[in-house]
Amino acid sequence: MLDIQYIRDNPELVAEKSKQKGYDVDVTQLLGFDRERRDLQTQVDQLRQERNEIASSMKGGKPSDELVAKGREIKDKLADLEHQLAAIDEEFITLLKTVPNMPLDEVPVGSSEQENVEIRTWGEKPNFDFEPKNHAQIAEAKGWLDTARATKIAGARFVYTMGDLVRLEFALWQFGLDTLSDQEILQKIIDDNGLKISAKPFTPILPPAVAKQAVFEATGRLNRQEQTYKIEDEDLWLNASAEHTISPIYIDEIIPEEELPIRYVGYTTAFRREAGTYGKDTEGIFRLHQFNKLEMECFTTPESSYDEHLFLVAIQEYLMQQLGLPYHVLEKCTADIGRPNAKGVDVEVWLPSQNTYRETHTADYIKDYQTRAMKTRLRRRDGTIELAHTNDATAFSQRPLIGIIENFQTADGNVSVPEVLRPYMGGKQEI
Repeated sequence: MLDIQYIRDNPELVAEKSKQKGYDVDVTQLLGFDRERRDLQTQVDQLRQERNEIASSMKGGKPSDELVAKGREIKDKLADLEHQLAAIDEEFITLLKTVPNMPLDEVPVGSSEQENVEIRTWGEKPNFDFEPKNHAQIAEAKGWLDTARATKIAGARFVYTMGDLVRLEFALWQFGLDTLSDQEILQKIIDDNGLKISAKPFTPILPPAVAKQAVFEATGRLNRQEQTYKIEDEDLWLNASAEHTISPIYIDEIIPEEELPIRYVGYTTAFRREAGTYGKDTEGIFRLHQFNKLEMECFTTPESSYDEHLFLVAIQEYLMQQLGLPYHVLEKCTADIGRPNAKGVDVEVWLPSQNTYRETHTADYIKDYQTRAMKTRLRRRDGTIELAHTNDATAFSQRPLIGIIENFQTADGNVSVPEVLRPYMGGKQEI
């Protein structure tokens, strides 16, 4: 959630920035509920104080009838005001949750992902002396994907993944885990990018694949219509990415400053409704209802969180460069960064079959938007308490597999294995 004091101080700016992100927020109504809530809270606090004073005066002797009557009057009035306050507070919190995080000034203003801004490219696009195929054509011919049988079992946009593609996927996960656990590699990435943060390695974590509704809402990631599946008759929603259940791990907790940064790399199977997608995005493994993902989640101090975001992007680029995949990096525009984000960056791999770049990684700079709702705080070395900051970013999804298949395909229909993945595949150079 956004800081209510910031909204009080900047109502017009909050309304404007919210619209830039595609949210029509009624700031006037929100602040009206805020004033009413504060007025009621003042009255409640005064009555509670009077009630306590009367209770104290009753000690040690028989209270007068007048004092007893006064106590009953305060009790009844207090119950009524507390009921009003609870109702107003519920309306206030509901409206406050609709306010998105404010985009940084450096985020380009735009109404769709088409207005994201390319900030750099890396790698040489392949030149084939044959007509390249798309990843689905290659994988199905190799027997790596079976969508027909999966559709019979689970419906559209589910797949059976088999054979060498499974081995390649597990090689990808292991390479990612090894990289993020290696402090020397992380220090080199930090030094190469001129960052002033710790090289503390990431801790591997296998999080739950589900979260309670209140917890999911606190992360700012619950998207009922387009994305998130609910388990029927349960107060549980399926995660749509590993960070959805890693980010609330310290909900209602205080983290000592000396433990920060806390960095996790989490693996989970994720589930997304993917409402409204069609065409090439539904072929093969590009956009499935069920997919696997390795995700980075970081908890930091406020002063180090921006560099942490840049660090996560640098890690993503390092991983892609080690795979030898050509890519570009995009600064996402206001409409594309998402409700909890103050800034967002995408890395997209070159796909020869589509003659364009497509997303493989995203990095979200969130600041204290999640931790305010989750009440995840840090205790400074001097004893003061404040909100921690969060960042999340993709380490690997299955989409780099698409880039590998398409960019490293051979004329005879095989696929060259990236050199860094060969040790995880028994030295195999081609599949």
